[in-house]
Amino acid sequence: MFKAAGRDGGSGGSGGRTTKAVGDEAEARALAYLQAQGLALVARNYRLAGGPRQRGAEIDLICRERDGTLVFVEVRARRGSGHGGAAASVGFAKQQRIVRAAQHFLLRFDRLPPCRFDVVAIDGGQVSWLRGAFDA
Repeated sequence: MFKAAGRDGGSGGSGGRTTKAVGDEAEARALAYLQAQGLALVARNYRLAGGPRQRGAEIDLICRERDGTLVFVEVRARRGSGHGGAAASVGFAKQQRIVRAAQHFLLRFDRLPPCRFDVVAIDGGQVSWLRGAFDA
């Protein structure tokens, strides 16, 4: 059976590493960047199960700013900036899944903290932090 390179760890330009390994590396790099900016990690890879008619959802990183703002972070990495780059790959459907997972995460709070949705885009090794990248 033929499998497309890049989705199963084939030679899609990632040096033979699996897609998961590449994603884990990008998340680790994004987390280190955010921590250097003063954010504290609250949760990593927060998952919400899907159902028969709804896809599951995941938030790559949940961090807290010094002022208490809860930051839900989507991490995207691309080898280059073609096709709009990493940030442009966070489309409306993905945003809605992140918002749904964030709503579920927030159920644990008696009083809701201020929240924000950010994207950390890694294009060809260049890290960009887009604060307030989209709204709920």
